[in-house]
Amino acid sequence: MTQQRPGDQRPGPFWAAARAHALSAATLHGLPAFPLTRSKLPAIATAHREASATCTGQCGKAGHGVHDASADPDQVRALFAAAPWAAGYGIACGRPPHHLFGLDLDRKDGTGGTDGIANFRALAARYDFELPRTATVVTQSGGLHLWLTVQTDMRIPNTASLLAPGVDTRGTGGYLVGPGSLGPKGRYRFAPGSGPRHIASVPTRLLELLLTSQAPERASQTLSPLGSPQRRLDGLVRTVRATRTGRNNCLYWAARRAFAASDIDPEIATADLLAAALETGLPEAEAQRTIASAAKGAARSKETRT
Repeated sequence: MTQQRPGDQRPGPFWAAARAHALSAATLHGLPAFPLTRSKLPAIATAHREASATCTGQCGKAGHGVHDASADPDQVRALFAAAPWAAGYGIACGRPPHHLFGLDLDRKDGTGGTDGIANFRALAARYDFELPRTATVVTQSGGLHLWLTVQTDMRIPNTASLLAPGVDTRGTGGYLVGPGSLGPKGRYRFAPGSGPRHIASVPTRLLELLLTSQAPERASQTLSPLGSPQRRLDGLVRTVRATRTGRNNCLYWAARRAFAASDIDPEIATADLLAAALETGLPEAEAQRTIASAAKGAARSKETRT
């Protein structure tokens, strides 16, 4: 990466702390970081003025927003040297090794304010899933950023209030404001007793809800309810389609979920999941073996429970 020269401008009053926090995240925890302004936007001006530019860093320059993020401490130092006005840092989601997925639970006070925390709790109760203890950041407005991880390199969407009012998601191509950053209303910080060492896996049901809600069929007026067998199968199929690496593992996971459900037709599940796997480029024979193995595993689990 070509380092941009900051000229004679001296670092701002919050630069050193932001740089130190970003280096800690990158060096100690492998989290890809890049500098942000106090308004929570990328601190380095865009490398391409053309609105149609599709470069995400291949040019070798800084100035590609979240695509600049790196866990290499030398790269992080270079990025901050190019942004002496930085007051915080962002952490890129969807990158190895953590494949970070963020839940942004917003909280707005006043008349008609939104409480994303309460709305998310209601969502979890409605669809019967629990959020495990995980790294949690308290935002400047009193909301929460919950850090989760997905098991494979699937593309997780960035959404705003799709799951519930005030519940946003940060996935592939998105970023979370790192703890220690200074925003317009205050500083981001880890919640008491929380930290980056433990990032829990995203609950399967939550992932299904998110990916199912993103399905193009959502606009149809003839859709069955979100919790119906077909909608749950649709969510599993969409998850398989979204996976770019670890495709076999994802297919096995989705097939086990489908075969374990007593109200999902195994023949329909087999056909739909096989078609989705083939769309990702997985060889047919390999996909068939994986689905058959998942069917046997689900059958053994049912026998054990009985």
